[in-house]
Amino acid sequence: MDCVRITEPLDGDVLNRHDGVESGDALTVTVRGTVSRGQEVRVNGVAAKVADESFTCPVALSAKDNRITAEAGEARDAIRVLWDRGGRKRYRFSVDDNIEFLKDLGLHAERYPSLFDHWYLGFWREMHETFGTKVHLNIYYQTDGFDLTQMPDMWRGEWQANTDWLHLSFHALQDKPDRPYRHARYAQMAHDYDLVCGHIRRFAGNGAIGTTTTVHWAECPRDAAFALRDRGIERLVALFDVQGYEGECTTGYYLDAGQCAHGDTRGAWHDWDTGLTFVRCASVVNALEVEDVEVYLGGRTATPQTAEMVELLIHEQYFREDLPLYQPTVMEKVRTALRWVTERGYEPVFWSDGFLGTPERSGDSLAR
Repeated sequence: MDCVRITEPLDGDVLNRHDGVESGDALTVTVRGTVSRGQEVRVNGVAAKVADESFTCPVALSAKDNRITAEAGEARDAIRVLWDRGGRKRYRFSVDDNIEFLKDLGLHAERYPSLFDHWYLGFWREMHETFGTKVHLNIYYQTDGFDLTQMPDMWRGEWQANTDWLHLSFHALQDKPDRPYRHARYAQMAHDYDLVCGHIRRFAGNGAIGTTTTVHWAECPRDAAFALRDRGIERLVALFDVQGYEGECTTGYYLDAGQCAHGDTRGAWHDWDTGLTFVRCASVVNALEVEDVEVYLGGRTATPQTAEMVELLIHEQYFREDLPLYQPTVMEKVRTALRWVTERGYEPVFWSDGFLGTPERSGDSLAR
């Protein structure tokens, strides 16, 4: 029986300059695979080099969305990959579990003529002014004694004036119970997303809403993920490296163990079924001691593929002196991480800027 299979790259891979030879018009990569002994292989119509039961063939990718097909006799295998054309080192800082600063603003609006009179947003503006950082806040709908219906729209213009570096998006209905979307269906995710983002639009304007998010605990079934994609979410941040966690921790959404392991070797991976791109989290900064931040980031960016895109993540409650998880050194952890990426030439971006932070050619788009 004829048999052929492409083993490298993998379906959904986001390929960049480190995966081949990039020119202005193409990225030439080596396609590898396996084939029945004695069979000839053609890849995108080009004869491949066959040795025993393996084949290789150079393929020039010229579009954002590329199809690669290998044929041997009656057998055929096909994958789709993305080209991160003109990529370079870049990073984003996201913050999960946000609600307490909104509670402060909503219940004591008279204390804050400006959003940035609140110490928390003032800190993030300082990080933007010092390092150029773009900050993405994932928020809850409610916490004890407060929900987003109590958030006034008096700062709407200020939110809009700062959308070049400050975004908001859905995170969850609330903090507890843990892992609220592990078994969520479409309707639950749709309801919670619409509730949170409806209020963001009201008090901050549509321009403040990002199209990337991290669902609380970075997990949900495929059905619930479709609810997010149908509402404009294009990317999910995943924590593919779960070493050091106690107990069960599935922070790769609906992806299986193999997909998560592969995702942790690259900056991003795309699922053609849901239309979602998964961005690899390089570091949960609050989980590290200040003196360990630089060493950890060095380890997490040790290969060219893991060094291209860096997602830094932290959580609001570690900033709050009134909460049990408060860390006195949390701001220094942020500054240390930002100095590290800045000194190594990383550019601050939103993943929604162009294609994963890289400017796109006119007319280049993804087919769903």
